[in-house]
Amino acid sequence: MDRFSSLAMFVASAETGSFSRAAEQLGKTPSAVTKAVGQLELEVGARLFERTTRSMSLTEAGQLYLDGAREVLARMRETTEEIAQLQHSLRGVLRITGPLIVGPVFLDQACAEFLDLHPDVRLQVDLSDSYVDLLDGRYDLALRMGNSDLPGLIAQPLAESRLAMCASPAYLERRGTPRHPNEIPDHDCLVYRHPALDDRWWFDVEGERFSTPRTGRLNSDNQAVLLTACLAGHGLLPCPRWSVLEHLRSGRLVTVLEDYFFEPDTFGAQILAVYPSNRRATRKIHAFIEHLREYLRRDGIF
Repeated sequence: MDRFSSLAMFVASAETGSFSRAAEQLGKTPSAVTKAVGQLELEVGARLFERTTRSMSLTEAGQLYLDGAREVLARMRETTEEIAQLQHSLRGVLRITGPLIVGPVFLDQACAEFLDLHPDVRLQVDLSDSYVDLLDGRYDLALRMGNSDLPGLIAQPLAESRLAMCASPAYLERRGTPRHPNEIPDHDCLVYRHPALDDRWWFDVEGERFSTPRTGRLNSDNQAVLLTACLAGHGLLPCPRWSVLEHLRSGRLVTVLEDYFFEPDTFGAQILAVYPSNRRATRKIHAFIEHLREYLRRDGIF
């Protein structure tokens, strides 16, 4: 049995927590998977799994070996695809992750168009507001709001991300329009909750800085919840302007405090396409990044 097949069986066993499930996933027999893992353990001179009659788990050596095995398999997959793409169109799987907010605003449609353009490419798109470590090999590319100086990662800016304070016309008619940041505490605010964010909002005008407490009537770690409340007239929503552009164009939302520069929070002032620096960026990654840039420019989202 070749080394790469053995590594694939080991990784599948670690990820599924079962030799039998790994065998089913890979189209192998459980005995073949068990034999492959046993051979790897002989070669490294250490147990990779702690096994009982009911469960198994990675040993410390096994966890270390898993990180290396994932990287080896990822690099071999990328190299094989690059060689194939020297003579053929883009092909293979591109695994993408990003925050929930980008899906309905632009990523859903951009992915659909990319599939039309590249029929031999398969996309895996997972959206979550939880932090995803790109260095563990599960994803090829991530979309993030932040800064480009990320250790171990290459970040390609896609667009600027300007923050804005938004509200529905009905809310402003009922509660009035704030003219100065100092008036924000008198209003109902809708607050995105994340441990990396400051406890204050900061505004700047003509060299003067103002701040106001980052508190509100409704707070959530899901931007969609906050947007629904804002559209229903329940308060002011600080958010990236691009994330509500559709509603600003339709008049369902308007911006306030336009004369004040709303300082970027911890997430930074850019939308970034990010991939690990310890791997070559394949043609698929470059093609998808350029497709996103063109899609955002064409649709006027940024």
